[in-house]
Amino acid sequence: MPPRSNPTIRQRRLGAALRQLREQAGMSASDAAALLGVDRTRISNTEAGRFGISAARVRTLACNYRCPDAGLVQALADMAQDHTKGWWEQYRGALPAHFLDIAELEWHALRLRNALTSHVPGLLQTADHARALFEMVIPQLPEEETRLRVAQRLERRQVLDRDDPPAYDAIIHESALHMQFGGRDVARAQLKHLLESGERDHVSLRVIPFTAGGFPGAGQTILYAHGPVTELDTVQLDASHGSVFIDSGMQLANYRELLSKMELSALSEEDSRQLIHAIAQQL
Repeated sequence: MPPRSNPTIRQRRLGAALRQLREQAGMSASDAAALLGVDRTRISNTEAGRFGISAARVRTLACNYRCPDAGLVQALADMAQDHTKGWWEQYRGALPAHFLDIAELEWHALRLRNALTSHVPGLLQTADHARALFEMVIPQLPEEETRLRVAQRLERRQVLDRDDPPAYDAIIHESALHMQFGGRDVARAQLKHLLESGERDHVSLRVIPFTAGGFPGAGQTILYAHGPVTELDTVQLDASHGSVFIDSGMQLANYRELLSKMELSALSEEDSRQLIHAIAQQL
């Protein structure tokens, strides 16, 4: 089977975790290849997410790497044997790959933490709000591309609508609530949707008010996806050219601390609801 030309974020995440285990064991790719009786390039391609690996081989490698964390080994084996295709695959080849990677990351997370300064979280956007955002992309998108992006963004809500949704904690700066993308009517409907979304048991929506002043992480858009174990957490950051995905243990720890400090600057859920309602009343 030829190597994958465009591995998904989950496939790359599995490979990166296996590479980290190997490096922590002080072993080379050639050493790992000898353990499995394969060519060195097989290990390199597996660690890059270009080749798949069986759960049994994951356990063999982990055993020879002397990994003491049974929970991590089990999580990696589960990732290796999960071959199900998500709803987002229908958009492959039609939308940029990072759109699909974000949906896949959200779907498999046990908990999601989102922090934004000037935008409403993608999972909580209305169709009109999302369309207004995509219509501002430069260079201008063709109508069919805009339609597909809006449809895919709305389908991402499935992760919050399913029977076993992840806990979702969103922090939004007050400035995002005043942005009238699409005009006053669209903005008013978007704020109403935020209030309705915040009533769900698994959704926590908090606002950092202007009165909070400066705070850590100002200006960043952060999505922190908690995996089955901390070592498999992933951070997604927005960039002008697409998305940046982070899985370094030190960086993950820094983003966990950053989000916790942002939460300290945010209002309570009830006070946040009152602020959102007051802004909506002014439109």
